[in-house]
Amino acid sequence: MVTHFCLGVVALAVLATAVADPDINVVCAKDSVRITWRVAPQFVPYAARFFLGNCMPSAWKVLPNGEGEARFNYKLYDCKFTKQLKGKNVIYQNQLSFRPQAKPKPAIFTYPIQCVQKRPEGKVPQFLNPGSAISEGHSKLVFHMELLNEQLTGVSKTNVIPLGSFMPIWAAVEQKSHQPLVLLMDECVAASTPELQPNSQVYPIIGNHGCLLESKRGSSLFLPRYHSSAIILYLQSFKFGMGGEVYIHCNLIVWDGDYLDQRKKACHVKDGRWEMLDDSARSFLCKCCDASCNPRTKRAAVEESNSRHYNSVLGPIIIVDQPASTLKAETAAAGPQERANRS
Repeated sequence: MVTHFCLGVVALAVLATAVADPDINVVCAKDSVRITWRVAPQFVPYAARFFLGNCMPSAWKVLPNGEGEARFNYKLYDCKFTKQLKGKNVIYQNQLSFRPQAKPKPAIFTYPIQCVQKRPEGKVPQFLNPGSAISEGHSKLVFHMELLNEQLTGVSKTNVIPLGSFMPIWAAVEQKSHQPLVLLMDECVAASTPELQPNSQVYPIIGNHGCLLESKRGSSLFLPRYHSSAIILYLQSFKFGMGGEVYIHCNLIVWDGDYLDQRKKACHVKDGRWEMLDDSARSFLCKCCDASCNPRTKRAAVEESNSRHYNSVLGPIIIVDQPASTLKAETAAAGPQERANRS
């Protein structure tokens, strides 16, 4: 049975005021979280309107004094938890919410949830732990692009992706004898072939010099950097080429420098507006993402000559319209591979 709530503005205001001082207890475990949220008696009829991310309470109890107690016991990869690698820590983030009205009506109360864990040094993949040596040399650059697993702890063991789920695409450049480098995804498209032809049908993902176009259509975004020489595109799978082979073609750019402009940036839509990944205070450089980020200036020409481009192809990836749970027992015939050439 679906319960429809038709609440007036006054009623919503009363509920918002009553829930503003929550009794919430959070216990973070190794790979899970336990949350107890105790609410006043007037909230008991709204038991189905309390959420952790997109998860309802795993248990609900009415206490002898009439209060309600919502319990959330979930794994840290459930309920749309986000994962951020920051220094020696792994940070899992989500939020509790009380949503008396169905979407698209907003929640009238939210409460942040964060679990911080130490990242085991022995389990950090080598490609996620780049060297930090600095020099002025200019040796041959080595680029990488891989599809990561859901936990962002290594290369994915399958190339079969359920529609709507996320596929973390990691790109990096080995610094070696170079001074610190900044790596950006200048342009990325999806295609059904490992080589692009003039008549190839493509699906734009990143364009306009680093604008994540797919973040306007869904929930894709760039994850926070752990190093300037690497970037992770957290891409939500789409319907293009569904059921067949899909290849992700990216033009990677790297150069020596510590500044960004309209042609050298990484921008995604966050909270309804364009935001720069590396410096949110300079997000005004992303405004051109809805127009044209192609300033013809002398400085831009100099930067272009000093930057280095690298064309990389990731695939094949197979996007299927079925739940992830039914795919766990399946093994992909061939995992994603990288094909690349320098331009």
